[in-house]
Amino acid sequence: MSRQSSPQAVYIHIPFCTNKCFYCDFNSYVLKDQPVMDYLHALDREMELTVRETPPGTIKSIFVGGGTPTVLKPDEMEYFLSSIKRHFPDWAEDIEFSMEANPGTTDLEKLSVMKAGGVNRVSFGVQAFQNDLLTGIGRIHNTDDVYRSLENARLAGISNMSIDLMFGLPNQTVDMLNESIDRALELELPHYSIYSLKVEENTLFHTLFQRNQLPLPSEEDELNMYLLLMSRMKAAGYKQYEISNFAKPGLESRHNTTYWRNEDYYGLGAGAHGYVGGQRHMNIKGVSPFVEAAKTRLPRLEQFRVSREEAMEDFVMVGLRMLDGIRSSDFSDQFGASLESIFEGQLQKMLNAGLLEPHADDGGYRLSERGILLGNEVFGEFVGALTS
Repeated sequence: MSRQSSPQAVYIHIPFCTNKCFYCDFNSYVLKDQPVMDYLHALDREMELTVRETPPGTIKSIFVGGGTPTVLKPDEMEYFLSSIKRHFPDWAEDIEFSMEANPGTTDLEKLSVMKAGGVNRVSFGVQAFQNDLLTGIGRIHNTDDVYRSLENARLAGISNMSIDLMFGLPNQTVDMLNESIDRALELELPHYSIYSLKVEENTLFHTLFQRNQLPLPSEEDELNMYLLLMSRMKAAGYKQYEISNFAKPGLESRHNTTYWRNEDYYGLGAGAHGYVGGQRHMNIKGVSPFVEAAKTRLPRLEQFRVSREEAMEDFVMVGLRMLDGIRSSDFSDQFGASLESIFEGQLQKMLNAGLLEPHADDGGYRLSERGILLGNEVFGEFVGALTS
């Protein structure tokens, strides 16, 4: 199985937040009293050990997620960004360097430090344009913060911006989502990510849901929200290139496309996942255990080789999230086998159900319009198809 020898994408996790949102099950910790500089030194050490083990290629994309990376103070941010540049010095001319941001945690000084350190794309977690909805999901910002943050990013010289919106929120109506889409499209940004709420375990929302105290929209309303946002984004000239992502042509998130194409990437930081040379790993989650481990070794919780069969399943499952779908030629290039011969039964079943359709241009498959709405059913068909 051929895999690129040097990863060209880097994910880095900053696990600190000002507060924990009610729906969030990410590996994040409230900032107060956290050893931030110790963590950044540990990250620096992890980068050093990582590139020693697997030297990088020319880096095409870097994504800093969290948590909320923009809770770092300007001097901490400067140290962190110089650390990245020191260990990954070879950047593609057109590198995409993204950082997640909370509108309540950015100002012109911090955004200027980010820009000076190489960040050229910012993804703001907006979620909704109704302040009462934001309060109801535990966000600390309001809509004024959103406009101020976008303006400051532009003043700092960052024009490639994305915002996240959510639907299916408690007390949210179809009309409220429509209003949020209005406000979002008025901004004329290059990219929008729009996710449905998932009630995850170990969150406040899960506790409320168990007690029947979470006023979620009906399934019918949630479906209508998704149909609405797809039609609104298309009418506004945005391509839906992945189930939850919309972009002006050519401005798709290159980093996330690395995941959907099942390509290699470094995963750095507490709780981060990486995929390098056919091996997946997950890092230690807690901040202090991560810091301690990084002093003497790579701070890995687990690492395992991905079997050929599992890699084949992953190729199909993540590839079908993209609306351009998967190509038979890419599959045979990577695995030296025919996609149709390996997954004949599953492909035929999904084609017959009208959830997949042949990709006429280049001999592959993609989700049908109905398949987009029932994506999990399609992906589930390939989970364990070869490995169970």
